[in-house]
Amino acid sequence: MSEKLKVGILGGTGMVGQRFISLLENHPWFEVTLVAASQRSAGKSYEEAVGNRWKMDSPMPEAVKKLIVKNVNDVEEVASLVDFVFSAVDMTKEEIKAIEEKYAKTETPVVSNNSAHRWTKDVPMVVPEINPEHFEIIEAQKKRLGTKKGFIAVKPNCSIQSYAPALTALMEFKPKVVVATTYQAISGAGKTFKDWPEMEGNIIPYIAGEEEKSEQEPLKLWGKVENGEIKKADGPLITTQCIRVPVLDGHTAAVFVSFEKKPTKEEIIDRWVNFKGLPQELNLPSAPKQFIQYLEEDNRPQVVLDRDFERGMGVSMGRLREDTVYDYKFVGLSHNTVRGAAGGAILCAELLKAQGYIAKK
Repeated sequence: MSEKLKVGILGGTGMVGQRFISLLENHPWFEVTLVAASQRSAGKSYEEAVGNRWKMDSPMPEAVKKLIVKNVNDVEEVASLVDFVFSAVDMTKEEIKAIEEKYAKTETPVVSNNSAHRWTKDVPMVVPEINPEHFEIIEAQKKRLGTKKGFIAVKPNCSIQSYAPALTALMEFKPKVVVATTYQAISGAGKTFKDWPEMEGNIIPYIAGEEEKSEQEPLKLWGKVENGEIKKADGPLITTQCIRVPVLDGHTAAVFVSFEKKPTKEEIIDRWVNFKGLPQELNLPSAPKQFIQYLEEDNRPQVVLDRDFERGMGVSMGRLREDTVYDYKFVGLSHNTVRGAAGGAILCAELLKAQGYIAKK
């Protein structure tokens, strides 16, 4: 019998679910043994349920093709067959909240890509290099849910990965005002150009809910665990604009920042390239060796050249220079469905396993 943990993917037929499945192929710790989706897909083989909607560059892994898709609403049955689940379900926010809690109450850890529980006060929202200590809130959450092993952990919005790590590395200089405009790929909406042809050659200056997430979620990452809940940080003040652009994968951010203690350009680059966290110390399977790279060329980072840095798990910075209104400006880039979605959740699960929160049932 395999020593790997048995993993279920909730919402496994959608784009993020597919990314989970492709990234988990041959994972050293985790094995996808179950896929759950809507009633429409239930009872079909995974290959049949996805049909011509496979959206990854790599082929569908052979190991999942013949898995019979379960109904995601058959919570007890699904939970009985796996050690933990990744959640990428496509439902309303209230439905997601309810179903993720149902899974947690079956003593099944839930690592979610969804936004529904990001502001639940005792649910950790974690980028493992930034705020791994927030996982300690899980004990308070278990008390609320009445569980011994079951809990929910989430990862933050995909777009903030292109600038929140860069700002975290500079916290000693006390950033006070941040202006960020994100240029977001269509895969962030679960689309390809094949099913969203009107995005070719087009820009849409609005993504529902995205600006509030981009301004507020970094403050939760930088917050503190107090009295059984996570209190968000008071600052810096962040304002954003979020724009959908005709790019398949890779979110870019143009960032302006002022500090209480203005660093030199050399100090900023030094802090970026040397920034490490617990995933690097523990050498977790999905952890990038280098989390942040700095590119000196004026025309970098570029989506096509740089989104796959460190297998899509690293972030790339460039064009750092002093500004006439703020202290500095720079450009960041992250892979939105790898580091920003499925890959970021997998790294969370690896850290949760390393810390003993996730184990065989």
